[in-house]
Amino acid sequence: MIKDIQNLILQLKKQKDVCILAHSYMSEDICEIADFTGDSYALSVKAKTAPQSTVIMCGVRFMAETVKLLSPQKTVYLANPTAGCPMAEQMDKELISQVKENYPNYAVVAYINTTTDLKTVCDVCVTSSSALKIIKAMPEKDILFIPDVNLGTYVKNQIPEKNFKLLQGGCPTHAKITREEALKTKNAHPNALFLVHPECRPEVVELADYVGSTSGIMDFAEKSNAKEFIIGTENSIVQHLQFKCPDKLFYPLSKDLVCHNMKATTLVDVLNCLNGVGGEEIVIDEKTRAAAVKCIDKMIEYGG
Repeated sequence: MIKDIQNLILQLKKQKDVCILAHSYMSEDICEIADFTGDSYALSVKAKTAPQSTVIMCGVRFMAETVKLLSPQKTVYLANPTAGCPMAEQMDKELISQVKENYPNYAVVAYINTTTDLKTVCDVCVTSSSALKIIKAMPEKDILFIPDVNLGTYVKNQIPEKNFKLLQGGCPTHAKITREEALKTKNAHPNALFLVHPECRPEVVELADYVGSTSGIMDFAEKSNAKEFIIGTENSIVQHLQFKCPDKLFYPLSKDLVCHNMKATTLVDVLNCLNGVGGEEIVIDEKTRAAAVKCIDKMIEYGG
């Protein structure tokens, strides 16, 4: 049954000139029918160069918005309209505009996990994999980093020569994991390397053998000579790595490391979107798009 639905999706996307993007946190059955899988920004870049005129994002809303920002000429759909991002929704344009008044000389650095509207008042955008490189390359010494305080703290600790102002936002899924829980998992698997996403709390990150983005974690695990790993990010990555490296053992940091917004999208959602009875088209007016894409352009300028 799953294979039948997948085959139908593959036929329809070819007939209708559609590119399907799947974030790494999607389930395996969705990743298998995607043209590209990976982190949010990498997917947006792939969409920009893909020949198809229509794009379906299997991820959350800000990811679909980022695709539209970089490819305004394309028709972009979010496969499941309910799939949001709690972190992206924590701060808005009005709040950050007020904060900027109190820190007028600070450059506003926005994690890509932010809304289009918020990006319009930000100076530079970053991803978890590029934040260190980009902020080091920025001429400004004073940085207002939003919204993730944990990622911000990780970056701040690596770049002591700059001044950081952090706000109390972040990913609720990663942030709920405690040091005690991490130690318990490490004690249960003493031979496993601990790979963690910097959205986790600093006291969890400091226990890690490797800290990096989702793609970084997967790449490290695939290339490592080690045979056991604790995966400190969304639990779908454990499954993906089990498929990619069946000769290695992968353990979730916690059974609760689950993003319910990512899990909202199903294979049938993708099929319904292709059939025109599901999904939501992402529409951004050109004035907003032009203002929001500036911080992404700066990210490309500093990060290459």
